[in-house]
Amino acid sequence: MTPSSLDMWLMMGAAGLLTFLTRFSFIALLGRVNAPVWLTRLLSFVPPAVLTAIIVQGVLIQNGALIHSVANPKLLAAMIAGGVAWRTKNALLTIAVGMAALLILSAVL
Repeated sequence: MTPSSLDMWLMMGAAGLLTFLTRFSFIALLGRVNAPVWLTRLLSFVPPAVLTAIIVQGVLIQNGALIHSVANPKLLAAMIAGGVAWRTKNALLTIAVGMAALLILSAVL
């Protein structure tokens, strides 16, 4: 049984509303309540953790399979970009070097 068009719109609306309320609750609460230092410190680790999860999945998983060999140009480019990020702390340079490395390694490998 396939959902009707109205069901799809209702599901998308509910998902959007739930997402909005979840995110807005943190903004509204943290703007009015003084959060404990441990919570503030803990929340500072969320963006790097989420970004790492997204990047690692994109680099190591291709067509549903784990690709962790040196023949994987994404892995090599990510390692080069990671080195640039660690050394320079410059996000724009890291992105540029990572993209250039991926283009070159994809052509070579």
